[in-house]
Formats: sequence, C-alpha cells, structure tokens
Amino acid sequence: MVGHVRRSARVAVLRTTFPLMCLVGGAQTSHANCADLLPGPASGQQAARLVTSDDVLRLRDIGSPDWSYKNPGPLALSPDGKHIAFSLNRLDPATNSACRAMVVINREGPPDPRILDQGGEQILVEVGLRGATFTLGEAATVSPVWSPDGRWVAYRRRDHGITQAWRARSDGGGAMPVTRSPIDIDAVSWSENGHDIIYAARPARIEAAKAIDKEGEIGWHYDARISPQIGARPLIPSPLPDEAYRIDPDTGLIEAASAAEKIRVTRVSGGLPAIALADGRKAWTEHATDNPVSPLKLLASLADGKTVSCSSVDCNGAVADLWWDRDGQSLLILKREGWRNGETGLFRWRIGAKAPQRILHSADQFNACLPAAGSLICAVENSVMPRRIVSIDLHSGKQRLIFDPNPEFQTIRLGHVERLKWVNGIGMPAYGDLVLPPDYKPGTRLPMVITQYRSRGFLRGGTGDEYPIHAFAARGFAVLSLDGLDPFGANSPDIHNWEQLSAAGIKDWSERKSLHSSMMTGVRMVIDRGIADPRRIGITGLSDGATQTRYALVNSRLFAAAAISSCCTDTRAMMIAGGIGFADEMHKLGYPRSITEPIDFWAPISMTLAARRMDRPILMQLADEELNLGLETFTALREAGQPVDMYVFPGEHHIKWQPIHKQAVYNRNLDWFSFWLQGKVDPDPVKAEQYRRWQDMRRKLEEKATVSNP
Repeated sequence: MVGHVRRSARVAVLRTTFPLMCLVGGAQTSHANCADLLPGPASGQQAARLVTSDDVLRLRDIGSPDWSYKNPGPLALSPDGKHIAFSLNRLDPATNSACRAMVVINREGPPDPRILDQGGEQILVEVGLRGATFTLGEAATVSPVWSPDGRWVAYRRRDHGITQAWRARSDGGGAMPVTRSPIDIDAVSWSENGHDIIYAARPARIEAAKAIDKEGEIGWHYDARISPQIGARPLIPSPLPDEAYRIDPDTGLIEAASAAEKIRVTRVSGGLPAIALADGRKAWTEHATDNPVSPLKLLASLADGKTVSCSSVDCNGAVADLWWDRDGQSLLILKREGWRNGETGLFRWRIGAKAPQRILHSADQFNACLPAAGSLICAVENSVMPRRIVSIDLHSGKQRLIFDPNPEFQTIRLGHVERLKWVNGIGMPAYGDLVLPPDYKPGTRLPMVITQYRSRGFLRGGTGDEYPIHAFAARGFAVLSLDGLDPFGANSPDIHNWEQLSAAGIKDWSERKSLHSSMMTGVRMVIDRGIADPRRIGITGLSDGATQTRYALVNSRLFAAAAISSCCTDTRAMMIAGGIGFADEMHKLGYPRSITEPIDFWAPISMTLAARRMDRPILMQLADEELNLGLETFTALREAGQPVDMYVFPGEHHIKWQPIHKQAVYNRNLDWFSFWLQGKVDPDPVKAEQYRRWQDMRRKLEEKATVSNP
C-alpha cells in the first residue's frame, strides 16, 4: 500500500530553488529559459505585427490549454477571498521542455503575480477504456487547494516520472513535497484540522505492474489487455480502486483517511455533482431522458425534503456549473446557450420561482468559475483572446479584468473572425468560425483550410491543436473552424445508453453523413460569399476529425489537399492494431468482422478501397503509438502511386504533448498547405528534402492529368 510507513523525522523544508522546467521523457538536460514566465506590463502599443505559430505555441496558459468546464478547475480562491492561486504554464520547443509555476495574484487592485513554486513535468490524463488504462496525451488540470488558514497552497507536481502532493507557503516563503509515494497521487485536499493533507492514489497499480512483469517470464497471454498499437506489454487494468490517506506534512506520519475525508479527494465522473448546504438542502441536474446526451434539467430539494424543479428554458439544457448564492435561497447557473450552445449565459434562480434572472449573456467562453463576495471569478477566452482571469459582478453582469497572462497579444495582429450559422441536411444546427487574414480585401478569393471538430474559446489549432488557425490566416488563408454537431440520435427517445448512441451513428454511416452534410453546407456558404476559392480548399483533422476528413475525401472531389493527425478507420488495420478489446467493442456496435469481405460496408469511408482514385495529396503526422493503425491506408495509397507523405513522432500519444513535436507539426502543416494551395516553398535549406518529395508528388500528379486529358 502507498506510504504505509511511519516516519519520525521531520520532512526537510525545501526552498523554492528548482529550475523552471519540465524534462519531457526524463532524459533531457536542456532547461527552458523561463525568466519571462510572469508577464511584464502591457506595452500600450497598437497591434503591429502578424501572429506566428510560435506565438500560439508559447502562450502562457492558466491551467490546461484544453477548453472545458472541468471541475475542479485551475483556479482556487483563498479563504479570505483576497487571493487567487493557479498554475501557469508555457511551452519551450527550443529545449522540448516547459516552464511551470504555481502562482498567486491579488483579487482586488493590481494583481501583483507571485511565484510560490516552480518546476515539474507535464501531468497527462489517464483514462480507463475497455478495462485498461490509456494515456491519450491530454494535459491534466493542476487544481490548487488553499489550507483553511490561508497559509499554504496544496497541489500536485510531477518530477522524475512520479506525481506527488506538494505544499507551498502562500507568502512565497518556500515549497516542498509532502509525499514520497511510489505511484502517482491523483488528488489532494486538506483535512478538517487544517494541518494534515488528504490525498488519493491507486496502490493496486504496483501489484498489477508486478503481476504483468511476472507473467512475462512465461509469455504474456494475448487478450484484451494488449493494444498492439501501443505495444506488446499488457496495459494496467482499469478501474483500480482509489485509496485515500491522511499525511502530517511535518512528521510524514501517514494513516488511512476516514470516509468523510475520502470524499474530499474522490474523482467525480460524468455530470455535475450535487451541491449541498448545511441544513440539508441541495441542488443537482438530471438528464431529461435516458438518452445520455439529452438536455439537463435543474432540481433542488428543500429543507423539508420536498423536491422542486425549474421549468424555464433558462434553467435547463447545457448546464455547465452551479453554486448556491450568498443568500442561501438562490442558485447561480452557468450554462451554454444560443445557437448550437456556442454562447454563455449566467443566471440567478430563486428556488421555487418560475424563471431565473439573467445576469450575463456573452459570446465568450467561461470556465473554472468560483463565487467570491458578490462576484464570480472565471477564466474567460474567445476566438481572438487567449485565456485570462476576470471578475463578473453578480448584479450588473459587468466584467473586470484581474489578470492577463499574455499582454503581448495586444501588439499582435490577428485575423477577423465571424461566426457562421447554418442547418445541415437533417435539420441539425451547426456553426463554424470563419477566420480571414488581417488585411483581407473583400472580393478576393482565398485558399481555405478546414479545421475540426471543436471551435470554442481561443482558436489555436482545432481539436488536438495541430493546425494553427491564426497563423494560417496570417499567411493569407481563410480558415473555417468547424464545431461538431450533436451526435446522430441525440434526440431519439429510443436511445438509452452510450452504446446505443454509438451504434446509431455507425449504422449506415449516419454520423459521418450528418457531419459531412454540415461541413459541405458551411464550405459552400464561404464559397458563395466570394471568399473561398473552390479549387484551393484543404481539409484537416485529428481523431474524429481525421475520420471525418477521410469520409470527405472518399465522398467528395471538393478538397485539393488534406492533412490528418491520426489514422485510420479502415477495413482491417483498426481491428488488428487496436487489439481484441477494441475489436470486440467495435463489433458490438456494428462493425463487421475481419473474416468477412464487407466491401459495401467499408466503401463509403475506406481510403484503402478508394486508393486508386485518391489523387489528392495527403499528409499524415502520427504518434508512434498510432503508426500501426495507419499502415494499411498508407501502404495502399503508396502502392497506388498516390501523393501521400507520413511522419511519425516518438513518445507520443493520441494527442501530441511534447513541445518540439508540436512546433514541428504546426510548421509542417503550414508548409504543406502553402505548397499545395499557394504554390509557395520555404527556402530554408533544412527543408530541402521535404520539398523535393512534394515537388516529385506534384510532377507525377501533373503527368497523370496530362495522360487523362491529352
């Protein structure tokens, strides 16, 4: 079990002398230059230069860069309400590392940011899929927790490949590890006595790993634990039980946490947890039907146990977060609303009233909000504004800027962004953000790049962050950043669980057809407005976006070039490389077995079957963990003589997380579409071989065209 030892020696207090760095993979010695992690004052100058891909890559991020309503979030308010703690991060591709710090600012007056601790490695999210533990590459949110007396901030920090519980003095007097756990700490909090720290871990992971090692002596049995795309070693099983412990930070004494203490570090999965008051009243949300994506409805229980609901549309739908107001009689409701839930609403509902009072409506995206003395403290961003911290007055709805970690963006020119709205072929609402170059002249036809499949908050590089939207616009492209639709079957009363919902989308490729209809409608809208050149349209995607890109290439001749970041849903590779667990799950949802020859099933999406006519240049930039999934498609395209190029990045997951790889992917995607859609070549001699291949591809395409059209 984790830390079941008693140590009488006091834990040495380590001053904050660690270098600001993250050693990716643990084998590097280069340190990031983090002298400017805390931003300087805004210059006051007008935007003077165009944005670059490195500007986006090196953004200072408050918490995880991925946009979400995750709870707990990256912000923590001090007990006296005067200070806000959060983690601040910035990638440094030059050293393939990052600057990380735990920062405190003032809530009122000048923020005066102060570093409490600095250093540590990236913490990646682990998820349980098909009974096994996977790392997808998504950055975890580091959520600080204040001690009840306000003297300390507790948080998680990763060093040498292990995530520990740490605490830092809130006055900047030093930071120190609290635990010496042999496995990762998953969550931290404070005990009721305000001195001890509660933490959660999964000690069964140690024995599970040992059992896999032992089994290897006689050979690993090939079963659902093995995902060949990742490797031959069986994956750690999931779920493993969470255990909670209480540790005295001074003595190192560790004991099992009580049931009440364990709740403080219990991970909540799915939906909003109920929020309760001391007198027994609580509020919560429930889905309107058994359909797992049906709208949420708001309910509350009174002190006498009676349950009441709010029937107003402003209380229900895409509810993102809830808080009790200071009066104890009202609820604050943060929700997504408007067309395709692309906007934000904030309401106050007095329990029992017919309808709530609106406090705010905004096109901005808010998350990680915390109530604070008549205001709400939130992280906020929009399509042209990176994340910052604001205070929202709960009476007037007015916003006040507290902290902007990226004031340099006031001197950087970004393109004009317009939200386009439409309905797809089966009546589902959709939208996309159209980004135009800063100096765009109306009436000019531009090459256009499509990104997928979320378009919320600051526009970075689409889902997976590989196609730098604003950098494309700075190079003279129009960009249509698509936001995905509700799942096919979202409104069906006959769907009662996620498996049924997935199966409905797979049947007859209904999900693909719905998304394709939406994409084509949005693209045609931009073409009809005289903005996009229909002969120079590129398409991109990762994960579901990559699947949709392949469907679009097989079923349309509109796109002149493509780039995908994961590959491939195809005839056999996915079932083989994904392993037994993945194949069995897919078969249950309607995918055919490998022993059949279901050409009719695969024809609408298979680039392997369509290889002889896939004559549009395709760039694949894949994680090494997903290489095997793409080999069938790549080989078929290559053998058919089609223009395909592939790069493989070591030590990567579904979402690429290493700074040097993210930079390479950004820049190669810019080069790729500049070459095929603008006819441009970067003269950098380092890229000569890249362009030699691409020019050879173009020459062969021109020769084929000459033969076909003599």
